[in-house]
Amino acid sequence: MDFELSDEQRAIKAEVQRFADNEIRPVATEHDTAESFPHEVMDKAADAGLLGPGIPMAYGGAGYSPVEVAIIVEELFAADPGIGLCVASAGFGAEAITAFGTDDQKRRFLEPVTAGDAIMGSAISEPDTGSDVASVSATAEKDGDEWIIDGNKMWITNGSVGDYFVVLCRTDPDASGRYEGFSQIVVESDRDGFTAEKITGKLGIRASDTAELVLDAVRVPEENLIGTRGGGFLQLMQFFDETRTTVAAQGVGIARGATERALAYAQEREQFGQPVAEFQAIQHKLAEMQTKTEAARTLTRKSAWSVDHRDDQLTALASMAKSFASRIAVEVADEAVQIHGGAGYVNDFDVERFYRDAKITQLYEGTTEIQKNVIAREMMD
Repeated sequence: MDFELSDEQRAIKAEVQRFADNEIRPVATEHDTAESFPHEVMDKAADAGLLGPGIPMAYGGAGYSPVEVAIIVEELFAADPGIGLCVASAGFGAEAITAFGTDDQKRRFLEPVTAGDAIMGSAISEPDTGSDVASVSATAEKDGDEWIIDGNKMWITNGSVGDYFVVLCRTDPDASGRYEGFSQIVVESDRDGFTAEKITGKLGIRASDTAELVLDAVRVPEENLIGTRGGGFLQLMQFFDETRTTVAAQGVGIARGATERALAYAQEREQFGQPVAEFQAIQHKLAEMQTKTEAARTLTRKSAWSVDHRDDQLTALASMAKSFASRIAVEVADEAVQIHGGAGYVNDFDVERFYRDAKITQLYEGTTEIQKNVIAREMMD
């Protein structure tokens, strides 16, 4: 594995950093405070080719590798995790369509995302079902050439702004195996019976839209089924290998952004007649923050490389990267606030927001505890 970025990857990194500095950072506090979705930033992100960057070029995407997507996500989250998530998740669920969808599905559902004409999402969790994915109760019943879908989905990213969602549901409730009988079906938000209620009052990532979805006898055509009927759970496990790696990159971005801001503040803030960065206690904090961030980045990029090469360590690496990088994000953001002192406790400084935003990386796409279960299971297999 080559740790050196190619010239193209360095150019991608620099371009995304410019975009983030010019378009995201100036409005980050505004959207966090108002809990408002950054539509104008999204339009600019579409023009910059940042929506669905991993989507193949044949369907309007840039076709970036998983390592390059990790680089992009880190840059976005180092600028602001809330708006960074909006940009990074515009094509959330595209992985399933890319891997298992038909050519028609790819053209219908992927091309509008990369063009900035649509936002999509993945609908898995339910009010009573989080970590135990096999307990999903939403159902899809075949009626002629249509599926009739009923159920509630909770904590859905892009829930009230999305145009369509990849919905996990039971298509064969009498299937004998615990992990059988599930399918993923695309549901458009403008269909009768579909409603979304935005969730407010979140601890962090407030610019990102989160909602509860209610599907009341929603009818969709049979061609919206992704892959084979009953194959949804296995599709989802592959999806998690990719998305958990992406969350790890989010954690790296948060840790890096918090470290950069802490360093800048420590070099400017004076106490006892000198910048606080001159005190050894602060230097040790900064050194630990930088070291932890670099370690998380290395593990994350190895996981991304594994996604690209589909090697046999992928599932374990994705969970390792997600678990480790999310913990580092929380720890580093905490230290960044500590270095700011009282100033870090108000939103005059970005670290207050980073501290709140970091926690979500330990929760979504599988909690830290679930990641440890996965790692241990992979060790013993």
